[in-house]
Amino acid sequence: MKSITTTAVAAVALSTSSLSYTEAFAFSKRATNTNCLTLLEGKGFLSDDVLSSAGKAFAGAALALAVFDPSPAVADGQTKDFKLPPVDLSDKSRCAFVSSKMGQANAQRDKLYDLRYCNLSGQDATGFDLSGVIMTKTDVSDVKFVESQFSKGYLHDSNFDGADFSNGVVDRASFKGSSLRGAIFQNTVLSGTAFADTNLENSDFTDSYMGDFDQRTLCKNPTLKGENPVTGADTRASAGCGDR
Repeated sequence: MKSITTTAVAAVALSTSSLSYTEAFAFSKRATNTNCLTLLEGKGFLSDDVLSSAGKAFAGAALALAVFDPSPAVADGQTKDFKLPPVDLSDKSRCAFVSSKMGQANAQRDKLYDLRYCNLSGQDATGFDLSGVIMTKTDVSDVKFVESQFSKGYLHDSNFDGADFSNGVVDRASFKGSSLRGAIFQNTVLSGTAFADTNLENSDFTDSYMGDFDQRTLCKNPTLKGENPVTGADTRASAGCGDR
């Protein structure tokens, strides 16, 4: 498991350049070992064409806070009570993966993205922006979510068994009560994401990105055990957790 510091630098690189997720994280490994602002500026991410002098000062302050602030990221999904509208069962086209066209940062959509009670098992949603999606009693087992975004996803009481989230961004989401047996989170951003009351047996968190608070909470899950049937990774070891 990698430090949230790396994720913070990667976020700046992503937001100010055309780098892919993989390239941004590769770059961020160097940035965390040197002066972050200097390296970002040297790469052209903070050039005069991108930011004004005042903008540079703001970016430097924001980056310092993101890297050095020890406060845990808070998932929207960690909120105890949600008031959700009734499911529109009359919408026959509702149960489908639809990528957002409005950007994933704040889970913006032109209408509620509701996949409650849908069966989408075994489908391919590679690269989809599913931020802000609502799932309850949803079957997305064995779905390929590689390089997909789930920012602020409400992912409760659903079946994610065997789902592959590799290289994705699943930040500030909540999987409360869901089954994630055999799920793969390799190199996945999980900052501020909650796994309360989930089944994580045989899951793989190799090289995933989350804060120390999130990791400590994850390690307390009694189902964090076994070995992933696809990658062969030891579940607890992949999450950076010691023996129970």
